Amino acid sequence: MTWFFRPTARAWRHDPAPDAAFRFHRGVDGYRPTALVDLPALAEELGVRRVAVKDESDRFGLPAFKVLGVSWAVHKVVAEHPDAEVLVTATDGNHGRAVARTARQHGLDAHIVVPKGVHPRAVAAITAEGAQVEQIDGSYDEAVDRAVRVAKAQGHVLVQDTDVPGHHDVPQWIVEGYSTLFREISEQLTPDLLVVPVGVGSLAQAAVVHHRGTCPTGKTALLAVEPDTAACVLASLNAGEIVSVPTPGTSMAGLNCGTPSASAWPLLNAGLDAAVSVTDLESADAATTLAALGVSAGPCGAASLAGVRAALRDSDRRRQLGVDADSTVVLLNTEGTAANPAHTREN
Repeated sequence: MTWFFRPTARAWRHDPAPDAAFRFHRGVDGYRPTALVDLPALAEELGVRRVAVKDESDRFGLPAFKVLGVSWAVHKVVAEHPDAEVLVTATDGNHGRAVARTARQHGLDAHIVVPKGVHPRAVAAITAEGAQVEQIDGSYDEAVDRAVRVAKAQGHVLVQDTDVPGHHDVPQWIVEGYSTLFREISEQLTPDLLVVPVGVGSLAQAAVVHHRGTCPTGKTALLAVEPDTAACVLASLNAGEIVSVPTPGTSMAGLNCGTPSASAWPLLNAGLDAAVSVTDLESADAATTLAALGVSAGPCGAASLAGVRAALRDSDRRRQLGVDADSTVVLLNTEGTAANPAHTREN
């Protein structure tokens, strides 16, 4: 199935995210809110009053939002584990580079496990941050398993953005770090529809926590977007429980995840209004559109536009989301083109 809708989501409430991560980020050297770019041409195309893109193509000098979660989580890790020497994680690209950069800034080493199919230039970018990169001939989920084994066997600290047994605090710190992004949006506007690309679901979890805990009840609809070849959250929502899906590959490498985060799942199941899947071709078309409008978006970042097109061009879906000619839509551009150097993925 390519669509899911839950009519009760906007009425569901959750405790708001703590302020600590937002205060931390504002104190980091080089902090500035990323741009919220108005695109009138897209508003006209989609038949709404306003479309704005939250552009994460340059966040703390990296071309993706991931460093928000990693920087806060590593800050907490260093405080709790002052003897830590090596950080370990699995990645499809952006998360691993953020871990490598942040580890180096703290004087730590990083061991990054990369699954099959990540573009060589993305791997090179991680290596250039000073990390030890281990490439495996397996999926993202298998890379996570490998990272867990390495951390346990060698006594290193796992900095993973999805839950694994015995590893609950760090994923929650990462989600808290992502809350800064949504706080920045809310300082400028409250959208009627927010569109979020989804991998394991951590960013969407942060969106749910913010909009179901801080924003006015019933105001913002939350739409999750996934590749049609890795739509684990969509499949889980339709099944009513966590399910895993095969991940044969996608140009949206950072979204190529087969199983939702266990800690994210209860919030996604309660607080997401809708989920939709899109093809690689639809993502590529969206990236071309955004580039023509002056926004640098890799395949994952462009998934937001591809997803909102798939939703709003269908009259029933549009009605379910409550979108009309007076609506304001915010798209999350989670990565720039520098984060994903090719629109095709090597498999």
